[in-house]
Amino acid sequence: MRIGLYPGTFDPVTMGHMDIFRRACSLVDRLVIGVAINRDKSPLFTLEERVAMVKENSDRIARDCGVEIVVHPFGNLLIQCAQDVGAGVIIRGLRAVSDFEYEFQMVGMNRAMNDKIETVFLMADAHCQAIASKLVKEIARLGGDITEFVPKAVAAALLQKMANEGGGREHPRQTKAGSEPILPDP
Repeated sequence: MRIGLYPGTFDPVTMGHMDIFRRACSLVDRLVIGVAINRDKSPLFTLEERVAMVKENSDRIARDCGVEIVVHPFGNLLIQCAQDVGAGVIIRGLRAVSDFEYEFQMVGMNRAMNDKIETVFLMADAHCQAIASKLVKEIARLGGDITEFVPKAVAAALLQKMANEGGGREHPRQTKAGSEPILPDP
């Protein structure tokens, strides 16, 4: 059985991630989507929320492609996670040259730790190349329309999260302590 691991933070899962889920299914018999516990990135969504979003949005792809998709949270080294789930290949999505530079270094380190696990890069589809979770969160925070960048349920969850955590659209009359409004009255 060919097992592939597609790791990421998925904070939140985007249409770009969904594109890679679909395309990775043609390469493997079982796709493990590794949801990383990455405290350095200070995710907006909890691990449990991210796992649930990925599962909800990958179930239909699994049925459509006839491939088993397993969602697996992990907090150890990527290469150790790949070994733990029996993956022979790590799947990574690339959007730009800057992604490649980072990924190139990671592949070198992973191969030094286990040269039996290959890494495969999938270029993001043209309509997904600009989509990044960080940018989607910023667009949502500033009141922009994110519906073409994330699945419908994810958009709703992101907007709710922003509203609940005070991370939503900033009031245009916001002031700094002891100063005039940042923007004048209309």
